Amino acid sequence: MRQLRQQTILALAASLLIQPALTGLSKAQSVRTEGIPAPSPEKAIGSLLSDDSSNQEALLSRTDYKSANREQNGFISGTVLDQTGAVSVGANVRLSHEGEDSARQMQSGNNGQFLFTNVAPGPFRLTVTAPGFAIREFSAALHANETFLVPPITLSILTAVTEVHVKDSPLATVELADMQIGEQTKQRVLGIFPNFYVSYERDAVPLNPKQKFRLASKTTSDPFTFVGVAALAGIEQATNAFDRYGQGAQGYFKRFGASYIDAITATYIGSAILPSVLKQDPRYFYKGTGSKRSRLLYALASPFICKGDDTRWQPNYSNVGGAFASGGISYLYYPETNHKGAGLVFQTALIRLSEMSFEGILQEFLIRRLTPRLRKRASDQR
Repeated sequence: MRQLRQQTILALAASLLIQPALTGLSKAQSVRTEGIPAPSPEKAIGSLLSDDSSNQEALLSRTDYKSANREQNGFISGTVLDQTGAVSVGANVRLSHEGEDSARQMQSGNNGQFLFTNVAPGPFRLTVTAPGFAIREFSAALHANETFLVPPITLSILTAVTEVHVKDSPLATVELADMQIGEQTKQRVLGIFPNFYVSYERDAVPLNPKQKFRLASKTTSDPFTFVGVAALAGIEQATNAFDRYGQGAQGYFKRFGASYIDAITATYIGSAILPSVLKQDPRYFYKGTGSKRSRLLYALASPFICKGDDTRWQPNYSNVGGAFASGGISYLYYPETNHKGAGLVFQTALIRLSEMSFEGILQEFLIRRLTPRLRKRASDQR
């Protein structure tokens, strides 16, 4: 009991001694900090986290600015397709902004889609490339906090460009003439009957001897030349022309043979042999312009006037000489009773020349309209 009383007295005495000291210390501290405001909680925390409070405040300020910008960024998404409409996997998609050198790049996924995140608002351009396909571009503007869905980008196959180097030297005259003959030998009246000896070229080049013989061979060997000769022999058979040939199959084939030989001799002599020797062009050159009267006179005179290999107009010695030569050769196979002296020669020659005049009229006013290839070429030139 006595011990407890002693401990209580000692504790009371100690508190009385310590209290004045603490009161003095508190007054001294309040005197030193008088007039200085108390620090804010943020600065207090900053002072605990770093000794340099100014650097800490700057860092916090920049972090807040970046966070605000990120909140305005958006997304750009789309799909890449090929020309068949199927998704294009692995296409290279490049995102760029106007005025910036840097760009972002990615590849389309398994579903053909692409997605750019955290994209700053403003104008942008997408460039899509893939091996074997043409480059595609898409431009638009992204707004703040927008998710921009790009319309499907369809790739098209890259078109191959073939370079053709053309020689500066023009075609030789022979080559150009071959081309023109090739076009002539495709001319057929009603698409059937040959019309090879007519040129519709205003500046047709002259033919060399080889080409003149080739054109004659092409004409006389054409199947419809045989058809024409067969029809003529039938008319002669029906009218009993050259009666010494008789009737029946034997008489018909004699007439057929004689008419075909007439065609061969007239064509080769008047359109190949003599034109090669005399350097004349055996073709009829379509006029097509001027008055009807001038064109009619031109057609009637065509058997007697021709172009030379020098492209100048001159008397058609080849054609007239060929008609008379063919008439003279006909003495060898026509019946003697039908010779009538030199009458057969003149008769055959005049018939041949008259036929050519009439043919010229048809060429000038009708046959061109009945030739399908020429009608198509004229329509293409319009």
